[in-house]
Amino acid sequence: MKVILQENVEGLGYLGDVLTVADGYARNYLLPRKKAVFAEARQVKLLQHLKRQIDQKAKKELDALGDIGKQMSNVSLSFEVQTGKDDKLFGSVTSKDIAEQLAAQGMTVDRRKIQLDHPLKELGTFPVPIKLHRDVVAKIQVTLVKQAGEEPVAEEPVASEEAPVESTETA
Repeated sequence: MKVILQENVEGLGYLGDVLTVADGYARNYLLPRKKAVFAEARQVKLLQHLKRQIDQKAKKELDALGDIGKQMSNVSLSFEVQTGKDDKLFGSVTSKDIAEQLAAQGMTVDRRKIQLDHPLKELGTFPVPIKLHRDVVAKIQVTLVKQAGEEPVAEEPVASEEAPVESTETA
């Protein structure tokens, strides 16, 4: 018996597949549970029409995301961070920080779509990919710079204001 699957069935097929299955399996399991319908000519045409609509909608969404990706590729973010000795950062810049700064510029991005392998912990410029769709990845530039007015940390002098203490031991 030929049927069209209405949902994914593990071990059998995926939504929209036209399959030939045993009559008993179709009558006793697939059809009563609305997991499939008979593969009549009318149903096949309806399925093809629905697939065309879904493909057109997906293409429009992909084009829109492509445009957004191009706009995002022109974005450059700059973070002023506190640094210590040898320009080591206090803390790091994470995907959450990047998402917040993008939101401040009017671009809402879920932080889980920002593809940072590890938090940024050094000064410099880094390309950061943002996965908008499985086929659309935008790369933004993230720059970490020292906080303005920050002076390098100086070590305290060893000498003190008191007079040096001399040793009175005799050898």
